[in-house]
Amino acid sequence: MDILERLFGSAAKVKIIKLYLFNPEVAFDVAEVAKRAKVSFGSARREISNLEKIDFIKPRIFSKEITRQKNRKIESSKKRVNGWTLNPKFSHIEAIKSFLSSINPFEHRDIINKISRAVKVQLLIISGIFIKNPDSRVDLLVVGDDLKQNQLDNVIKIIESEIGKEIRYASFETSEFKYRYAMFDKLIFDILDSPNKKIINKLNL
Repeated sequence: MDILERLFGSAAKVKIIKLYLFNPEVAFDVAEVAKRAKVSFGSARREISNLEKIDFIKPRIFSKEITRQKNRKIESSKKRVNGWTLNPKFSHIEAIKSFLSSINPFEHRDIINKISRAVKVQLLIISGIFIKNPDSRVDLLVVGDDLKQNQLDNVIKIIESEIGKEIRYASFETSEFKYRYAMFDKLIFDILDSPNKKIINKLNL
């Protein structure tokens, strides 16, 4: 990310550019940009303003589901909010997309270090967006012991903020994975049979 920060000015700007670039049909408001890109609200608002000035993004009013607690109940409602979406007429979209797609923000060790915070990894497979194979059922398969699912979800969100896309992933405790593998589980074998890279393979598959 250091090279991109120097080219584009800040890590926040790189993340926000990727978010809009790789989700071209989706409108995001400031709050959602801050949440998805893992940046402060102020940074999100500032970078959105800068990107709108160069016509990289354009304003769009859209409906957003709002949840709130009322009398100990969670209520949800639709609200019209001001957001922005990628401007398809921006002349350098393909050039920027090609450039950013060619630079992987994560080395394998970075992924291992992050995932290892949430599980004692026995098997870690990358596929899909990590190896530019859109036909893969998942982008990431995580198998291990002492799996902390909520913590893993948070780690995945951090990785998503760097990549700019949602990650399709599957996670299993080692015992469950071995059972599914023995039963020829379709999902497991679809993942294993598709193009992939085994970053960690303590199960000797």
